[in-house]
Amino acid sequence: MSALDRRLNAYRDDLADARLDGQVAAARFVAGRPASLAVGAAGLRRAPGGRLDSQLLFGEPLLVFEEREGWAWVQAETDGYVGYVEASAVTERGPAPTHRVGVRSTFLFPDPDIKAPILQVLTLTAPLAVVGQEGRFAVTPDGYVWGDHLVPCDRSRPDHVEAALAFLHTPYLWGGKSAAGVDCSGLVQLACRAAGLACPRDTDMQEASEALGPAIDLAGPIQRGDLIFWKGHVAIALDAETVLNATAHFLSTVIEPLAELDARARGDSPAGITTVRRPAGRVPR
Repeated sequence: MSALDRRLNAYRDDLADARLDGQVAAARFVAGRPASLAVGAAGLRRAPGGRLDSQLLFGEPLLVFEEREGWAWVQAETDGYVGYVEASAVTERGPAPTHRVGVRSTFLFPDPDIKAPILQVLTLTAPLAVVGQEGRFAVTPDGYVWGDHLVPCDRSRPDHVEAALAFLHTPYLWGGKSAAGVDCSGLVQLACRAAGLACPRDTDMQEASEALGPAIDLAGPIQRGDLIFWKGHVAIALDAETVLNATAHFLSTVIEPLAELDARARGDSPAGITTVRRPAGRVPR
């Protein structure tokens, strides 16, 4: 049997996703139980209590394969990522989402009142089922959200660059993809999803993904919206000379000259830029 990417396929020696029966060896196969995330954001980890690999967002649909000792072994249905999340952050799946958060972040309130205590902080692209309207608040099964901060699921932001710019100065967080902190590929995933582009989680997956547009000649010229890849890193071009990226070098999401980033990257990997992808569609200026 060929090895499958464990980031995207739920299998261990003792337990595996029933859909992988015949593809991997495991003592037992189970069907994933539909669930969703009940908190604003939660860490998705390679092992219980281990290093942060990614994050899940409020309302994100999950499949749960096991719950044990306070941890749930899950697969996110949005990007297929597999890992462990605290079981207390997982809940039964509710109604199908009708809207998504369309701004960098917003709040979930217990009442339609901006002075009410905040229940959760919701991040761009978090899915919600809107069941009504009360004043300027959208009503959901979990609480109230400012209606102007939501967009219907069948609508997308026209520009992934503008979506990414909303995260300027957001702290860099390894594995982060929430309003509290992002890493380079988490920023790209959030921005592309907000613009209706299917986007995998990690830089190597993104670099290989034709869904993010064709790979263009490395000789350029670079255009606004291009995704620029180095070994283990990705940035979003703002123009031919400037990029936005979440970087551990500044521990922040910053705008910087492409030449400076390239020089720094070449210090780690002499190959420099490895791929430039140009997402399909018009990118407004």
